[in-house]
Formats: sequence, C-alpha cells, structure tokens
Amino acid sequence: MRTIFNSIGTLLLSAAILLAGGGLLSTLIAVRAGMEDFPLIVIGIMTSAYYIGFTAGCFGTPYLVKRVGHIRVFSALSALIAAAVLSHAIFVNIPLWIILRIAVGFSFAGLYILIESWINERSSNANRGKVLSIYRMVDLGAVTAGQFMLTISDPKDFVLFSLVAILVCLSIFPISLTKAEAPLPVSKTSLNLRKLIKVSPLAVVGVLSVGLANGAFWGIAPVFVQQLDHPMIVVSIFMSVAIFGGAIMQWPFGVLSDKFGRRPILVLVTLGSVASGVALWLYSTQSLFALLGGGFLYGVFGMQIFGLSAAHANDYANPDEFVAVSGGLLMLYGLGSIVGPLLAPIIMELSSPQSLFAYTACIHFGLAIYGIYRRTSREKIENTDDFVPISIRSTPAIFKLDPRNILRKKR
Repeated sequence: MRTIFNSIGTLLLSAAILLAGGGLLSTLIAVRAGMEDFPLIVIGIMTSAYYIGFTAGCFGTPYLVKRVGHIRVFSALSALIAAAVLSHAIFVNIPLWIILRIAVGFSFAGLYILIESWINERSSNANRGKVLSIYRMVDLGAVTAGQFMLTISDPKDFVLFSLVAILVCLSIFPISLTKAEAPLPVSKTSLNLRKLIKVSPLAVVGVLSVGLANGAFWGIAPVFVQQLDHPMIVVSIFMSVAIFGGAIMQWPFGVLSDKFGRRPILVLVTLGSVASGVALWLYSTQSLFALLGGGFLYGVFGMQIFGLSAAHANDYANPDEFVAVSGGLLMLYGLGSIVGPLLAPIIMELSSPQSLFAYTACIHFGLAIYGIYRRTSREKIENTDDFVPISIRSTPAIFKLDPRNILRKKR
C-alpha cells in the first residue's frame, strides 16, 4: 500500500480535491437555480448542457494534449472551470449559465481524463486492482464531502462558488509538482454504435436507461428535495445517502453477478430501482425517514446498472475491444444524460416534484422488461471476468486501469 501511495499519492490528492469541488458544484448549481426560481425545464437544460460539454471533452481532450501537453491542458482547463464557477455567482443569467455549464462539463471531462491516464501510467499490472479500488474510495469520499460542504454557507452567497473555484485551483498544485513523468498521449474516444449493439444489445439499452434516469437524478434531485421544503442539510444528506448506498453495494451485486450471471442480477437491481422509485414517488412527502430511506435504496439499486451493463458487454467482447467497448458505453451514458434532464422536469411540472421518481421508475421498468426478454433470446456465456466496480463520474481513460483489460490481453 505504501508503494502505491509513493507512486500515485500526489495524483490521488489532485483527484480528491477536484472530485470534492465537482461534487459540491453539481448540487450547488441545482440548488441555486431553484432559489433563483429558474423553471424546472431550465434546470434540466443546464444539466443536459453539462453532459453535452462532458461528452465533447471526452472527444476533444486528446487533441489538446497532443498540441500543448498534459500540464498545460490541466492548468488551462482548471482556470476555465474557476472562471466559469465564479461567473455563475456574478452573473445570474439563464443563457449564460447554460453556456457556462457546457464549458464546465468539457473541462471536468478533460481533467478526469488527465488524472486517470496519469494514474494508469504509474500503475503496474500487478497492482491495478488495488489502485482502482483506492481511486474508487477517493471518488466516494471526495464527492460525499462535497455534498456536505453545501451547508457551509447560503448558496445565494458568493462563498460556496468561491470554495469550488479554490478547490479546482488547488487540484493543480499536487499534480504540477509530481515527480511522475507525464503519461503517453491520451487515446481518442470512439463510439461505434453498430458494434456495441452487436456485442450486447442489453448493455446498450442499459447504459442509455441509466443516463435517462440517473442523469435526471443528479441534476434535478436537489431541486426535488428543495421543493419539498426541506432545509439545505437535508439536500446534502439525501444526495450523500444515495451515493453511499450505491457505493457499498457495488461489490455484493458484482459478486452475485459473477456467480449467477449478469442478466439475472441486472434485472434484479433494475426491479429494485423500480420499487425504490415508486416508493419515493408515493411516500417521500410522508416523513424524512421515507425520503432518506428511499434515496438510500435508489442508490443501492439504481447506481449498479451501469457497472453491470458494462461488465455484461465486456463478457461478450473480444480481448482487444475492452477499452473501446467500455468507453463507448460511457459515451452512450452521456447521450442518455443529455436527454433525461430534459424529460424529467416536464413531467414534474405537469404533476408534482416527486413525479421525478415516477419517471425514473418508468425508465427502469422498461429496462427490466427488456432484460427479461434478452434472457430468453441469448445463451448465457460460461466464462466471465470478475466484476470490477467503475464509477460513471469518470471517463474512458479509467478503463485502461481496469485489471480485466490486462487479463483479457493475456488470453
């Protein structure tokens, strides 16, 4: 363990600071927009704009790195985020905020790619599993800490936006002073939809469904809690328990999928997502316990679908297709996350705030039905790789760190 931290400790520190800032910002933007009485559909558009930028960043960052190098790109993107975040606080203007969300999404994608590529470069084949696990713990801890920073000050003040800008700028410091050599040029992201459908139609539908449902959740759920007239600490706790629930159950469901197959477990967690969504829809207004318990269960089930879908696709992919397939699925998740935040607010405006989860339940129910159908239309594969949890707050670069990638190349 000490060897790992000696090798990538500064990179993990940069990642932790950056993820904390990103975790705070995503909730802060939604909360502040709600306080400013932005229409729900506008908040959804801003969330979609972030994912448009994020998807573009996954494609565009390799070209920037090739032109000026890793450190310069990291510094430039960090500066862009800091400027954009502070601009949110200075100029409360809907068209400008939409543009700023695109810029922030593009920049965060680029920063994640650079950090994950760098961590991958400093890892060996023998310790990739441990490194990936440590990175996931850093991810969970930092994003959860970011949620609780929301209570430090009133979101209408300048303080929280300044704090995000400070965190993003501080993330430059460790990575700029690291002794680790810059990694090889970042590989370009490709999306071959026809190939992905051929490899696994269920995985394609699965990650699109996750984007449609969870993309709306990340962008709109803080506003949903606000509209139920809860204080800011409840917004922070609600988002945190969902993240925590998703994190603690990744390994158990992954082990179950190794033993019983991806499809039955994928159907199981999808049905659990339907149940938790229905519970939040019907009972979230009844008590604080029902709200937080429903959020926890939504994380327990809904946050597993992407990882299980990606693992299912890679079980059927050729050994040299691991990174391309996983990265392509992540891009499809991004496309779903562009659409989802546009649909959910419309349903909420026509009905009630808690109908956000009626929407997610419908999306998950459709996936469950398709998953049951696919169980009867394709034989179960006999030899699968061990499940490894992957965060969707990531980029295609992280899949090079996945130890399954190395195992597949050796076959």
